Amino acid sequence: MVKSESKSIYQLLITLKGIRPAIWRRLLVDSRMDLWELHLTVQVAMGWSNRYLHQFINGRKLYRMHDDEFVYGIDSEDETEVALHHVLSKEDQFLLYEYDFDDHWEHEIKLEEVKPWSDQMLPHCIDGCRACPPEDCGGIGGYRHLIKALSDHKKPEYQELIRFVGPGFDPDRFDLEETDFAVQELFKQQVMHWRGE
Repeated sequence: MVKSESKSIYQLLITLKGIRPAIWRRLLVDSRMDLWELHLTVQVAMGWSNRYLHQFINGRKLYRMHDDEFVYGIDSEDETEVALHHVLSKEDQFLLYEYDFDDHWEHEIKLEEVKPWSDQMLPHCIDGCRACPPEDCGGIGGYRHLIKALSDHKKPEYQELIRFVGPGFDPDRFDLEETDFAVQELFKQQVMHWRGE
């Protein structure tokens, strides 16, 4: 976490762009968290597996992990050195987060509200809607095809797609308690890592 004088709670709305009905999560986070920590939080809250490269985009600025081979020759800032409140400071500002440069999942991260600091464990997922698309499904177009094909048991590719997504996949499912628990577990792991446990 990047140290800072500013200490507040941010309420963020994260929306996966290009999909209707919308897939979104609402989070409470420490405004001082760095963008790497935000990346991990978004991964867990959305349901991604953190297998692919990512970047944050704020206007013309890029923020990435600087140990990724991909960044050589690309003008970007190290996301571990940038606090969230340095890129989002006013309500209704937003930041773009791109995950998996092949499937090109783009998320809008909007600062909905700046709340006064209180001593609570952060981050928290406080709301959300719909399941995250399966990894490697081919981006927005592939996901649309997948949903359409899964709605018709008579389609020839139905059984193959069920094997791909797993028998329990439900695009409308979102479990707030389960998601918040996963986000809280991520925080505990980070704390243990910081303490060297």
